[in-house]
Amino acid sequence: MTIRIGIAGIAGRMGRLLAEEAAAAGATLAGGTLRPGTPPDRAPAGTPILPDFAALCAAADVVIDFTHANTARTHATAAAAARTPLILGTSGLSPADEAALAEAATHIPVVHAANFAPGVNLFLAIAERMAAALPPEHYDAEIVEMHHRQKVDAPSGTAIALGRAVAAGRSTTLDAAGRESGRDGHCGPRGTGTIGFATLRGGQVVGEHTLIFAAGSEHISLTHRSFDRRVYATGAVRAARWAVGRAPGVYGMKDVLGM
Repeated sequence: MTIRIGIAGIAGRMGRLLAEEAAAAGATLAGGTLRPGTPPDRAPAGTPILPDFAALCAAADVVIDFTHANTARTHATAAAAARTPLILGTSGLSPADEAALAEAATHIPVVHAANFAPGVNLFLAIAERMAAALPPEHYDAEIVEMHHRQKVDAPSGTAIALGRAVAAGRSTTLDAAGRESGRDGHCGPRGTGTIGFATLRGGQVVGEHTLIFAAGSEHISLTHRSFDRRVYATGAVRAARWAVGRAPGVYGMKDVLGM
């Protein structure tokens, strides 16, 4: 079945990749929206440009949004009103944003992922299993991530997802386990059972994440590196095709991949 995919921010770097991957998957490009002030000729040639997100939802069978956390609430509300499935790849959401997604998901399927790369989602699953096998009293969990210098949120959404996976493997939550980040000066010893985060920014690194379990007698590390943003676009289009016709609810890439 051919589906109509709408893309928010279609003239941006990710928006253009999403348009290319939608076409490669045999989908119809229903149109896109532009950031305020973006010239229409920066969008892929022949793309219908819709005046706002609500109009995009009305024109599409499913909408993909990789724009910005500050639009997540309004976009989720608009998608729910139009009964259009939403694929959200925005990180840095606030608790209020997540609550808005949960409310929208009572009406539509919402696929929200910190990272749409298949390898990252396998990484998350392995992280949870490793954490379950390596007790926090003996193995300190540290997450190191690096991204391009333009990234505005820290730690990355994928790093937070890794922290949540480690916490889940240890039958707790990230908030309950405690986060350690921004260590500087005389900060005292590391807390037992906490999850550490280190953030690096520079150059044009697409995305690198390393999870370290450090004990007195051994260290175990697992690393994922992204070399091309296209892997996120390919995964998001796969999620869009999967979401059409699904029951309302919040889903992740583990659901899409059948993990």
